[in-house]
Amino acid sequence: MPPQWLPFGSEFSPKQIKLPILLELAEAHGADWRGFEVAVRLCYFADRDTTEDNSRKLANNTKLALRSYGLVGEDDVTLTGIGRSLYDLRNDPEQLAEAFARHILRECHGAAFVQCILDMQAAGERITLVSLRSRLEEYGITVSRGSKNMSTLRLWLEKAGVFVNGYQVDQGRFYELLGVTPEELDVLATFTPEQRSYLKALANIGGGGPHSSSDIEKLATTTYGTEFNEKGLPRQVLRPLEQAGYILLDRGTAGRGAKPYRVTATQKLDNDVITPLFNQLAKQAMSDLRPMLRKRISEIRNDLKSADQHVRGLALEALAFKLMHSVGLIYVGTRLRGRDTGGAEVDLIFDSDRLVFSRWQVQCKNARNVHLDDVAKEVGLTHFLKSNAVVIVTTGRVGTGARDYANAIMQNMNLCIVMIEGRDLDMIARRPPAIVDVLHREAKRAMQLKVLEL
Repeated sequence: MPPQWLPFGSEFSPKQIKLPILLELAEAHGADWRGFEVAVRLCYFADRDTTEDNSRKLANNTKLALRSYGLVGEDDVTLTGIGRSLYDLRNDPEQLAEAFARHILRECHGAAFVQCILDMQAAGERITLVSLRSRLEEYGITVSRGSKNMSTLRLWLEKAGVFVNGYQVDQGRFYELLGVTPEELDVLATFTPEQRSYLKALANIGGGGPHSSSDIEKLATTTYGTEFNEKGLPRQVLRPLEQAGYILLDRGTAGRGAKPYRVTATQKLDNDVITPLFNQLAKQAMSDLRPMLRKRISEIRNDLKSADQHVRGLALEALAFKLMHSVGLIYVGTRLRGRDTGGAEVDLIFDSDRLVFSRWQVQCKNARNVHLDDVAKEVGLTHFLKSNAVVIVTTGRVGTGARDYANAIMQNMNLCIVMIEGRDLDMIARRPPAIVDVLHREAKRAMQLKVLEL
């Protein structure tokens, strides 16, 4: 595995610069990275007791740090997806600090940095820049000798309340921003990246089983971008997880040729990961939806046949919630209504911060047919919500008019419309990882519609 580096942090400390100003300068200059460097130099470094050449180097370091943290592109200073989302929060210091800290924890090795400090403190080790750098290497994180990278990262997390006094960690704040429970983090910390991704993918669909081992592998790859050695999967991933007590394996070798293992989640996985995870998610959801979230997908699918219309509606929202969570999307809200939606109601909102920021807007239709007007309403709401994707989940089918309209929108707008029909829900209820196949199908359809004629 290639070395993982802590982000470059020279001349990017919150004690040196103000993030809102840097984001505004990046927005103003975009492709003109030289103009950006001049603006940063004049704003922060020109009055220092240093030569013009040195002040230019300092401004260049600030630019490189923005790139290293993933806020601007590699070739210029055009804001990335996460950079754009932070730019939109530039007038709200508290929300900006929280969003940037969440990005650092999830995408810039910040979680490993904090967990390493907690482990050192638990072991009674004295924390210095030298000892911390040495321990981080044991976590697979490389830090340049003599750099400011650790101090800069700690200071940004301190602005969001993760650190409260030097290296003292507010663990409640840490877990809140990271989006996992202490129990889940402790469990996952004991495994390799491949084992963690596999276990999280299995937990995201609520465990159960048996599932095809290759289905869970595909789900983990799609959700977390993890690359697995297909031939080494049993030795490197499956058997260690079985020995740890989190899965049961059925060799599935009967008949001609070797078949994929069958994987079943154990009660230990449910106790240690799944229950804490969904208890945490349930606290964020509306109260009447919470009992549904503790059910398996197959159980929720059965509730869609209830004679009670209210139960059917809750079941469909819960099922959509589970589907989006199973591919690693971040839950934002349920039944959102107000100024941000022009008064209309949106069933579910999810965000994703993988590679670039994206927002998914989910509408549930417990009806025989989805019509053109249903899709048109959701497309109109994307303007208010700044959504990149619309997901229509229906227990029935999508009508020809609705699908033709969706195709026309995708051909002419930077928007994807995903249709999940009743037959898809039946397939997913039988085999939860099949959500990946459904989303891949819809992605290919969108790609065909958006072909560029060069």
